[in-house]
Amino acid sequence: MKVRMLSIASNWLVGSLLSIGLFVSMWICLPAPIFSLLPLSVGAPEISPVLVIFNAGVLLLCWLLFWLRDYRQPRLVIFSLCVSGLAVVLSAAPLLQFSAAQQQAQSAIESSLGRDYLRDLPPALIAKMRSQPLVMGDIWSQIPIPEVRLDRDLLFANPDGVKLTMNIYRPLQVGKYPAIVSIYGGAWQRGSPDSDDTFNRYIAAQGYVVWAIDYRHAPTYQFPTQLEDVRSALTFIKKHADENETDLDRVALIGRSAGAQLAMLAAYQDPPFPIRAVVDYYGPVNLTAGYEQVPTPDPIESRATLRAFLGGTPQDLPTLYRQASPLTAVKPALPPSLLIYGGKDHIVASKYGKYLAAQLRSQGNQAVFIEIPWADHAFDAVFSGLSNQLALYYTERFLAWALLAQ
Repeated sequence: MKVRMLSIASNWLVGSLLSIGLFVSMWICLPAPIFSLLPLSVGAPEISPVLVIFNAGVLLLCWLLFWLRDYRQPRLVIFSLCVSGLAVVLSAAPLLQFSAAQQQAQSAIESSLGRDYLRDLPPALIAKMRSQPLVMGDIWSQIPIPEVRLDRDLLFANPDGVKLTMNIYRPLQVGKYPAIVSIYGGAWQRGSPDSDDTFNRYIAAQGYVVWAIDYRHAPTYQFPTQLEDVRSALTFIKKHADENETDLDRVALIGRSAGAQLAMLAAYQDPPFPIRAVVDYYGPVNLTAGYEQVPTPDPIESRATLRAFLGGTPQDLPTLYRQASPLTAVKPALPPSLLIYGGKDHIVASKYGKYLAAQLRSQGNQAVFIEIPWADHAFDAVFSGLSNQLALYYTERFLAWALLAQ
């Protein structure tokens, strides 16, 4: 009886582990059909090395248990080994693609900026950057985030009684630094200057002043309100640059998703002062196409999101949709752009970023397009994950080239 109970318990344990490993691993390949499943679709590829070890351990456990105790049930053995083997293969997919993706990213940045684009950077600065595009240990121990000086909730505008604030991140040592203006995403409807706190701390520690800014949200406030708020923040930064140790001649904008759309428009359309570079993480670039070519699946209900942001459809407001599309702002003499998109993204497809890069280059601008094949929208929410390590490696080099090497 005890042997039978032990057999049932071990079968239940193995079955549970098999189910968990396969369920989580399958989201590496499957896009999220609804918003509530998006964290799984985003997170699973980023922790894939952990999943590989977990699934390999389950595979070994299946083999040992059934070989030593239940080899009389060959069908159960074969089924369990097949399921755990499939989970191992799924979880290993991003790692198997990593080398090719990194080589393509390296080729993209060198073809646009030159093979020796880091030549003019001081060795001490290069030493502060990540030494490799992937450090396995950081997936478990997390990327180290040095201490910085931080001022939170500084009021920069009060339109319609809505308090717009910003956070300012600075290196520990007092000095004068290049600056990065960070604009959060959230479908233009949610978020705050605290949203990208880990990145802002990390990049400030490398020798930048990071201004993380706010803007009013849809649907209560619709475009171009958000862009006006970004410009108000830039005007505030221009006025208060000296007292906040900011070199106004060396400023870049970075945004994610909706924030990237605002960053590109602000950088491309007559900013209050010259912008040296812009970094776009998976930002929408053609809002008309985004409305007319709805992704499948569509976890954020793209058409409803765009109607909330713009107040209608492209048929109702064709001019406004064009004005809100960074693609229509492309012209000669724009600041260099780094565009990073996920190949698995079903919110903003990577093809749009690729097309924007081509249009920028056709007008004589420098543009680096990097696609991370396994990554979903908002991949950098897992800061130490596989995709963000690759993105961070090239983002910090691009920013150093744009703000420190020229």
